[in-house]
Amino acid sequence: MKKQSNLKRLMEYAGKYRYFTYTSWILSAISAIIALVPYWYIWKIIKEVLNVYPDFDKAENLVHNGWMAVIFAVLSMFIYVAGLMCSHIAAFRVATNIRIQAMEHIVKLPLGFPEDFGSGRLRKIVNESSGATETYLAHQLPDKAGAIATPIGLIVMLFAFDLRLGLLSLIPVVLGFLIMMSMTGAGMAQKMKEYQNALDDMSNEAVEYIRGIPVVKTFGQTVFSFKKFKDSIDRYGVWVIAYTKQLRMPMLFYTAAINSVFAFLTAGALIFTRNGVTEEFLLNILFYIIITPIISVTLTKIMFQSENAMIVDDAIKRIDTVLAMKPLKETSAPKVPKDSSVVLENVTYSYDGTKPALDNVSIHIKAGETVAFVGPSGGGKTTLANIISRFFDADKGRVLVGGVDVRDIHKQELMNTVSFVFQNSRLIKASIFENVRMGKPDAAREEVMSALKDAQCMDIIEKLPDGVDTVIGTKGVYLSGGEMQRIAIARVILKNAPIIILDEATAFADPDNEVRVQQAFSKMAEGKTVIVIAHRLSTVVNAHKIFVLKDGKIEESGTYSELMEKNGLFEKMWNNYKTSVQWKVEKEVSL
Repeated sequence: MKKQSNLKRLMEYAGKYRYFTYTSWILSAISAIIALVPYWYIWKIIKEVLNVYPDFDKAENLVHNGWMAVIFAVLSMFIYVAGLMCSHIAAFRVATNIRIQAMEHIVKLPLGFPEDFGSGRLRKIVNESSGATETYLAHQLPDKAGAIATPIGLIVMLFAFDLRLGLLSLIPVVLGFLIMMSMTGAGMAQKMKEYQNALDDMSNEAVEYIRGIPVVKTFGQTVFSFKKFKDSIDRYGVWVIAYTKQLRMPMLFYTAAINSVFAFLTAGALIFTRNGVTEEFLLNILFYIIITPIISVTLTKIMFQSENAMIVDDAIKRIDTVLAMKPLKETSAPKVPKDSSVVLENVTYSYDGTKPALDNVSIHIKAGETVAFVGPSGGGKTTLANIISRFFDADKGRVLVGGVDVRDIHKQELMNTVSFVFQNSRLIKASIFENVRMGKPDAAREEVMSALKDAQCMDIIEKLPDGVDTVIGTKGVYLSGGEMQRIAIARVILKNAPIIILDEATAFADPDNEVRVQQAFSKMAEGKTVIVIAHRLSTVVNAHKIFVLKDGKIEESGTYSELMEKNGLFEKMWNNYKTSVQWKVEKEVSL
């Protein structure tokens, strides 16, 4: 199957607005041709001055020719602006449609896709790759049409006055074009891809760096905790310096070539006038001196357009990597869970297809139970919770919610069945009322206020200038991590899903907020199946069952008392936890 050209792909996004793009090319080409006309009038002015010299009073057409040069210059400018207006209308539509299609596709992908793909990388593709197409269509394609029309007009004018000087003027064009081709071939396309990869990597690591700042502040770490971010900057720096040095000599020769037209004209003039200078030749050489700088400008435009075409090609490929991601399969005959029980049967899952993050895991959680996932970092706790809520589909085995395979439950039904409270809850820039009502979009105001009250949020509401209608993030209104956590819990309470997953939800809360968050948890968990991912082992001692995960496997399971009696991994973790808590208390007292 023949691959579509990038331009054809972009025109599909433009729809009926593609005609604005075509119009912009025509207008830009007309503008480029008209822009050459003033040079002819300037030549006529010079010719008349030389003809009447030294009696300038005999010059009758200087003013007329001067005004004609100005009129055609202004006309060219207005036509070019009209072309840009057309191209921008189409370009904005294309960029918008790309972003809409990308986001519509992203929301259909597994919930864990952004985290696995890299949120910084994903943001860069959606925003900057679509932005690259906008610049390409709005400016570079119209300029390309003008850059093609300009040489055509130039060739006619160059040959119309003196064929010999015209041919000499084209020598730098040929030299510059050959050097340009050596810089903008397949090698440059690969380099452009490497450049964008380096930017993606740095952007992704930057997002992770920003997200990790609370952890650094909480645990007193240094910036060297973010070695990956620094390494990505170093790699980018090394690549850019090496690439710049590689293009240094070709760019030097290219610049010398396109600006050497005067050297060729001077050499030609010396040869052609060895038997004397005629007035006609003097006029022609003056004309070529005036007009030939356009050659270097035009060639430079073509060179950068070749580079920008490669940028757009790379941008479209990156957008296609997102669009090529397959959504989770939806069943044609969806079923409804019978209750809030959760069962995993021999579940195996791997992020990269090599080492499994979950390895043959089987658990059974009864409706209404509170269970906890604990274990060393990287043991698979969060992955297990993500599999239950179908952030991903298991590679092997199956997950049952309410006795129904999650793959047979409609996505919206599953989201209505499972709610999440993460350790770093996020709120949108909207009022607290709208943030909470996201859990149930058709909720009445009384329902929202009741959820806020149950989530222990009334002290937050009372101190805000507009109460529950206060917009977060405006006029200096910001909430602490613990306060945002309580707002997020209010949203979950309003949603009233039968299964709740808590992912270390009190990790960064201060003591006062932690007490209130725990009270909100108690209200939220009434009659629900609750799955807690915890590092503070003191928060899970009353769980109906505790699953201890290590290296993607269930190492131990049971109640707190049963696990302590086994003298296994949990008992060791508990002793280490108690020691760390005691050490922290003693250290604070000594301070």
